[in-house]
Amino acid sequence: MEQTQLTTFLDELAGSGATPGGGSAAALLGSMGAALLSMVCNLTHGKQAYADVETEIAALLERSEALRAALLGMIDTDIAAFQGVMAAYRMPAGTDAERTARHPVLQTALRQATEAPLECAAAAARVLELAQTAAAIGNRNVISDAGVAALAAQAALRSAALNVRINLGSLEDRDYARTVEQRLTVLLDGSGERLEEILEVVQGRIA
Repeated sequence: MEQTQLTTFLDELAGSGATPGGGSAAALLGSMGAALLSMVCNLTHGKQAYADVETEIAALLERSEALRAALLGMIDTDIAAFQGVMAAYRMPAGTDAERTARHPVLQTALRQATEAPLECAAAAARVLELAQTAAAIGNRNVISDAGVAALAAQAALRSAALNVRINLGSLEDRDYARTVEQRLTVLLDGSGERLEEILEVVQGRIA
């Protein structure tokens, strides 16, 4: 993202419009975490001192780049999903017939607005997992960046979870809502401990 694009995004984020919002911010955080992991990998790859982890670093780079691209795309996906919710709420609802027509459209839109940040949370959790490997084997000269990647990934994960949960109460399909909550619980479980472990490794390698 060029500076002008980033400035535009941040201006829109700070503005009075409903989009972009927290879900898009979560995706951006996650993509930045993945990008930092790629940087650590690129600065480890081909270095004689790290020849013994060359294969692992190459695989890590491939995965981090895939996640970076996916998370970057989720910025627009989240915006589109929330705009769908707003469009559904703007549908006429003055008569029984209008409310009946609006109801399934709104529920579908709410479900899509739930799935977008849920996908982001899952991707951010994977970035956090990769950060644990990068912290352990990455180039020591840039190991602090593996720590920043982990912090960004954890922030993205928790931020996306908030954006999932704000929609769950409005979903009438309670079985679906419970399934989503269970998946979130799995994604979040142990993530805080993993982050602390990563930061401990990073600090140890800095020292």
